[in-house]
Amino acid sequence: MKKIKHFLRDLNSYILIIIGALLASFSVACILLPNDAIDYGTAGIAIIISKMTGFRLSICVLCVVLPFLLIGMIYLGRVFCIKAVIGSVVYMVGLDYFEHIPFSLNTEHFLAVAFGGALLGAGLSLILKFGGCIDGSEILANVIIKKLSDKTGRNYSMNVILIAFNALVYTAAFFLIDRNAALLSLLVYVVATTIIDHFTDHFEAIKQVRIITKKPEEMIRGIREDLGKTCTIMDTYGAIAGENKTLICYVNYFELQKLRELIERFEEPSFTTISTIDEVIR
Repeated sequence: MKKIKHFLRDLNSYILIIIGALLASFSVACILLPNDAIDYGTAGIAIIISKMTGFRLSICVLCVVLPFLLIGMIYLGRVFCIKAVIGSVVYMVGLDYFEHIPFSLNTEHFLAVAFGGALLGAGLSLILKFGGCIDGSEILANVIIKKLSDKTGRNYSMNVILIAFNALVYTAAFFLIDRNAALLSLLVYVVATTIIDHFTDHFEAIKQVRIITKKPEEMIRGIREDLGKTCTIMDTYGAIAGENKTLICYVNYFELQKLRELIERFEEPSFTTISTIDEVIR
């Protein structure tokens, strides 16, 4: 029964990642590009290359995102890589398909771009919420944060890295494509990230995970071996369950997906809460 439950949960996550990738590709191909705006992250780089060279957009996306997917496979694990590959492939196929679909919004550029950004944000929210990713900048930011955390023992937010990466993308769009395109694309970024933050509870922020269990040893070992993280252990007491242990661990959004899978592997019942942390002071 438990295996069936996990299979259905995994199947549901893959289906929603595919739906999210289709929404994102439709938004980019049918709304943003016809209205002189571009996506952000590595997709934005691919669009700039496509506009400057005339190459097919889907091929440019593949060439740009492939190195990041390989990096993600090495540092972020097999499950994440499978979901990222599925999302990216569907996104590229969607771009190739929707580019040839006659579709137009009979409205102002500003309104069309705002709507396209919201639709893009909704699609990316689905992908991120269910453990996938189609943007190489997020993979890069996660790897950099992981390296910094391993070296310094501190927790960092991905926000600064993502903002810096996208600032470079929009600067390139400003000088290489068109000033208006760069400004409209900035609107896409603001709208899309607002939608993503709402549905993923600020995915770029640090997450505090509290795990209450009676047998913490295997959980602690898994956190150390699978995530390379440590945790704080507290003696706690439940009114019904009695004595137990509370583990407190700090992870980023992508590590959170691996931690969820780790928790679900254990037979011992546990109670877990997750909260967003704006800052950790040491």
